[in-house]
Amino acid sequence: MNEQDSHSTGSEVTPAGEFGSSAVRLDQGHVVGDGGIPERFENPGFAPHIHRGADLDEIAAKRAERVVGGLFLISILGTLAFVVAYFAIDTTATMFIPGIGQTNALHAVLGLTMAASLLGIGFGAVQWAKTLMPDEEEVEMRHPMRSADEHRENFVKILGDGAETSHLTRRPLIKYAMGGALGLFAVPVVLPLLGGLGPMPGDDLSVSFWNGDQEEDGSYPNQPLRLMRDPQNTPIKASDVTIGSVFHVMPKGLLDLESHILEEKAKAAVIVMRLDPDDIKSQKEKDWGHQGIVAYSKICTHVGCPVGLYEQQTHHLLCPCHQSTFDVTQDCKVIFGPAKRPLPQLPITVDDEGYLISKGPFKEATGPSFWERGSA
Repeated sequence: MNEQDSHSTGSEVTPAGEFGSSAVRLDQGHVVGDGGIPERFENPGFAPHIHRGADLDEIAAKRAERVVGGLFLISILGTLAFVVAYFAIDTTATMFIPGIGQTNALHAVLGLTMAASLLGIGFGAVQWAKTLMPDEEEVEMRHPMRSADEHRENFVKILGDGAETSHLTRRPLIKYAMGGALGLFAVPVVLPLLGGLGPMPGDDLSVSFWNGDQEEDGSYPNQPLRLMRDPQNTPIKASDVTIGSVFHVMPKGLLDLESHILEEKAKAAVIVMRLDPDDIKSQKEKDWGHQGIVAYSKICTHVGCPVGLYEQQTHHLLCPCHQSTFDVTQDCKVIFGPAKRPLPQLPITVDDEGYLISKGPFKEATGPSFWERGSA
């Protein structure tokens, strides 16, 4: 049996005062406290206040002011460097960064300059608060959540005194340097947003490949183009289009483009159907078609999904995305769903060989509506 085992559960109680404030061992029995707490704790007060160098020496205060102003100046230089790099560095240029490897030079420089701009503001504000702003300790006694009337009335005055106590009026270098840093820091945020939007679209949304190539004076020749099967890229004769049949169509020459093929195809995609002319209720639809053959934009006027489902018996075109339904016998009028306007019709006819060709472009913009549609 060891020493700890010699102390049984019923061992003699050890008075609390015997050990004073020392820790009590678990094998030393039960410790009895005095059974209460003080009615009121004494206020320990503040530790002695240690004044900063800038509080006692104006030279030290000036030195701290220059440090803060220098940090804000770093932010200004970082912002200006960001703007210069945004325009000066080619988007395809690369550079080597140790630990990272080869990376895009523009992205790296923009990140570093923006970091300098933001850190300059942050470090400047911290240095300003630590060295020049008031450093006295104060006690605010607990009170009801609603301040007393006199305190509420003095709130505006307190705000007005803030500029003085923060040395804004006494330290003009900080005021102007911080103003420049904060004002210019908006540039790295706004510039990529505006620059990334690209050039204005002009009339690109209102014209399609069916308009033909733009002339030097800005006009379009509106030359006839053959209707080609998509994706076979073969011409379509009027005799090939039987009642109830559907052809997905694109203009001849679209696949010969060197770039932006998908963008042009999205605006020029057409669906061709043949109806009994007696079923067509719109005279304009008959005039723009050929012996019951009609061509309409394939792009839904709701959010631009392809309208590819044709019900032969009802002559309805259905968009599979949001179930907008267009009645082909009524000039593709919307009869159900969220679309707000009919599908644009492409005027068509036949050439000397009997192939379907366009008589002109769409008379309105295809696809979803936009705020300036029809102004071009």
